[in-house]
Amino acid sequence: MVVHRALADPGRRGDGIDRGVGIARIDEQGAGGIHDRGPGEGRVFLASSLDHHSDPNYITDYRYVDEPSVGRLPVDASATGRLTVLFTGLARLALRAPRRVLGVATLLLLVAGVFGLPIAEQLPAGGYDDPRSEWSRSEQALARDFGVGGISVVFTVAAPGGVDSPPAQAAGRRIADTLQRSGVVDEIISYWSVPQPFSAPLVSADRHTGLVTALVAGSDGQAPVRARALAAELAGTVDGVRVQAGGQAVAMDDINRQSRQDLIRIEALAIPFTFLVLVWIFGSAVAALLPLLISAFSIGISMALLRALNQFTDVSIFALNITVALGMALAVDYSLFIVSRYREEVAQGAPREQALRRTMATAGRTVTYSALTLILTVSMMLIFPMYFMKSIAYAGLIGVSMSLLGALVVAPALLMLLGDRVDSADLRGPVRRLFGRAPHPPRRTPEQTRWYRIAGFAVDHAVPVAVLITALFVLLGLPALGIKLGYPDDRVLPDAAAARQVGDVMRAEFRQNVAGTVRVVLPDGIGTGDALDRYAAALSRVPDVTGVSAPDGIYVGGNRLGTVSFGSGQRGDAAYLSVATSRDPYSVAGKDQLAALKSVPAPAPVLFGGLAQRDQDNVAGIVGRVPLVLALVALVTFVLMFLFTGSLVLPIKALIMNLLALGVCFGAMVWIFQDGHLGALGTLSTGATFAAMPPLIACTAFGLSMDYELFVLSRMREEWLRGKGDTRRWVAMGLGRTGAIVTAAATVMAVVFCAIIASQVSFMRAFGLGLTLTVLMDAFLIRILLIPAFMRLLGRANWWAPGPLAHWHTRIGLREGEAADDQAVGESRLPATDSSGMASS
Repeated sequence: MVVHRALADPGRRGDGIDRGVGIARIDEQGAGGIHDRGPGEGRVFLASSLDHHSDPNYITDYRYVDEPSVGRLPVDASATGRLTVLFTGLARLALRAPRRVLGVATLLLLVAGVFGLPIAEQLPAGGYDDPRSEWSRSEQALARDFGVGGISVVFTVAAPGGVDSPPAQAAGRRIADTLQRSGVVDEIISYWSVPQPFSAPLVSADRHTGLVTALVAGSDGQAPVRARALAAELAGTVDGVRVQAGGQAVAMDDINRQSRQDLIRIEALAIPFTFLVLVWIFGSAVAALLPLLISAFSIGISMALLRALNQFTDVSIFALNITVALGMALAVDYSLFIVSRYREEVAQGAPREQALRRTMATAGRTVTYSALTLILTVSMMLIFPMYFMKSIAYAGLIGVSMSLLGALVVAPALLMLLGDRVDSADLRGPVRRLFGRAPHPPRRTPEQTRWYRIAGFAVDHAVPVAVLITALFVLLGLPALGIKLGYPDDRVLPDAAAARQVGDVMRAEFRQNVAGTVRVVLPDGIGTGDALDRYAAALSRVPDVTGVSAPDGIYVGGNRLGTVSFGSGQRGDAAYLSVATSRDPYSVAGKDQLAALKSVPAPAPVLFGGLAQRDQDNVAGIVGRVPLVLALVALVTFVLMFLFTGSLVLPIKALIMNLLALGVCFGAMVWIFQDGHLGALGTLSTGATFAAMPPLIACTAFGLSMDYELFVLSRMREEWLRGKGDTRRWVAMGLGRTGAIVTAAATVMAVVFCAIIASQVSFMRAFGLGLTLTVLMDAFLIRILLIPAFMRLLGRANWWAPGPLAHWHTRIGLREGEAADDQAVGESRLPATDSSGMASS
């Protein structure tokens, strides 16, 4: 039958059109409404296709789904109903012009590839500093008032005959002269040119190695490049004297180069292993390649957007690595949901057009909610002042958005263009036959899956399962209680890196850390010269201070030893001093000494600089904002969970589960990277955890875990709304439908994050390990065992909400497509597993 003039614009909902004909819903099966054939004879119809090829004003191939109705179906005004228009439009776009969609996507990718390819050479490795901290203000004052500033570079000069031998002296002078002529360095300090006691930190304990230090001018992007050129000119062995280059500027250059190599390593490991996992999931090589094509689209566009963003704001090199990792993991993850659902619909006999519409209205909606959650949680890192943290937020926002775009626009077009060929090139069948098994797994109902049985076990033994797994998580998370936050140094690099080798030499052979010098800046007036002298003398009396360089001389133990000075200056009412110390600036003793120096009365307002102050300020800049960030992440998670489930109980449970998983993640990070266990990973304990890692992992992991949380709970809620069976039934059925796809998606994501563990920058390894553990714990223990156990213990209270909130949720709440449609038309559609044995999405 044909309903003429049914809808002038099928993408619009609730249009009044011809007499007796109205559209009440647009859902995954098409348009639905009332076909009024006279008084009292209105019948609800559900159209399975919109015939756009002959006339856009026709609905064809519809069917009645219930007996004569008493009136028109209400227009769905919920957020779910409004979003349905979007997903119907996306499906229609793929149905109408798949080649055009793919052509535009290919053109965009080519242009983005050309524009974005040079980005790896343009992004710096810095961005760890709080621009409003005391350390940053001291650096700004030095640059403004004295023209002093830059990033440190250190040259070690090792001579078999000792630092006082003629070859060593000649090498030291050559380095200092070259640095002076370069025009890009300031404050050159050499063992062979400074007086005691400031020369003491510049010579090794055995007096065979001396140091030359300087500050390289320029930004985080410029200084490392200049340091690389200086190192290339000066490093090497001449007359038996070996010169090596290190320091912060060289370390940043090493990190840049290492990050580019890590990017290639991540792709080289992740792509083939992801393909193998997808073949195991789908069986078909063509279907397995489709998510990888979407990831290529996502990564290519994201790199171009990052380069464009870098024209307007600072972006860290690590944003590129995070973009590639998230782009690959999420594009594959989202495409997996789309392709799995489409293949299932086709396997159940649905026409391709109808299968795509249902896929977009269900799996498309699910990945949209998931992406929205991750976008909101990752964006919380914009609250931190360091551009390193902001860069990771940019990477997350861009990577997630492009992955979602690829899954919702490019993947449907590919599915339409491939048609039945999406199941071609079966690679799993021959392997199964090799082991004497049927080429294709048998189709199973949800009750026949292992996930249904596992959920049933967890429900039947809810108390012991909940207690044992919770106790395991708490035990594994205990090391996190000893977390000590700090900032990275050259030890994040591999042993072969030049900066790491110089750093190791300085830590092993030198009594004092030359980088530990404390800068004291008085930018707003110093009073009389005598006042400044008394202040310098008082600073020199602080324990373990080896000397203070002031404009009028060097002070040791409260006494001035001479009028020669360096690392200090006075201009007008402003002045700065340098305090040499024997304490490690990153140690507790170094921080205690900094507090003691600050307690000395100053003649004017004072700003402290140096590594101890920098480390303290940057840690405080993160820790001070963590409560706000975590509160906002929890609020976003809570609100989205409520909108999706209509329950106040389930969001609280989700937050607790996420905290348990994060506890395990942080416990592993502390035990391995801070405490130095599992040295096979190539980690060297620095006694501290990079302060940016916990909030970075927390924001990312919260968003990723909601992916599976929403997916599993939507199916459990569907069973509960149908009112079929007790708690055991709807929990087990919900997991029976989703367990396979959840674990498969988690496996794919874990493969990508595992590739990050191969990074040669240790805190990136920590990031990869943290996300891998969180994803696997979340999917295989929390979703499969702990959630069913707690759902059984809470029973129908799982879905409780106060009356006003429950009513509000019915109006604006988010609902997974099938559950909403079942309520609207009274039709039960129980999805079976697809040919691969995976539950539908």
